Amino acid sequence: MAKSEKTQAMRVLEGLGIPYEVIEFPEDIHDATEVAIYAHVLPDHVYKTLVVESADVGRKPMLFMIASNNQLDLKKVAKAVGIKKAHMARHADAERMTGLKVGGISALSLLNRGFDIYIDEWIEVLDFVLVSAGQRGINLRMAAEDLLRATSAQIVDVSVEVAAPS
Repeated sequence: MAKSEKTQAMRVLEGLGIPYEVIEFPEDIHDATEVAIYAHVLPDHVYKTLVVESADVGRKPMLFMIASNNQLDLKKVAKAVGIKKAHMARHADAERMTGLKVGGISALSLLNRGFDIYIDEWIEVLDFVLVSAGQRGINLRMAAEDLLRATSAQIVDVSVEVAAPS
C-alpha cells in the first residue's frame, strides 16, 4: 500500500467527521519516541498501541495506548482490567492477532474486531496526540478528545514514566 492511500484508521475518522493531519515519516523509524523527534512534538504526545494478553483463559487480547515516553506496567494493567496476570504479546503474535505490523498497530484500525481498548490516563491533560494510522511510516495527529470518542477507550492508570538517560 502506498503511503498516499487511505488507511482503515483514516476512513474511520472521516466516517465520524473527526479531523486529522497525516504525519509521514521514514518506515525505518519503529520507535514512537523517534516519531516524536521526527514530528517535532514532545514524546508524551505520541501514543503507541501495545497488544497485551491475559493469563486468564478465554480472555481476548487487549489494546493499550500509552505515551511513547512511558512504559506499560503489567501489574497496573492486571489491576485495572480485573485479571490475575497480563503479559505483552510477542511481536509475531501481535501481528498475527491484529493483522498489522508492529510499529503500525492502530486501535483505530481495529475497532469492532473484538479488542477491548484502554488508554492511559495521561491523555486527559493533552490537547492533541499522534497515533498510528495502521501502517508503518504514517501517524495521525488529532485532538485527544477525538481519539477517546473514536475508540470508546476506557481511561486507566497503566503506565510508568521512563527516566530519561542522564
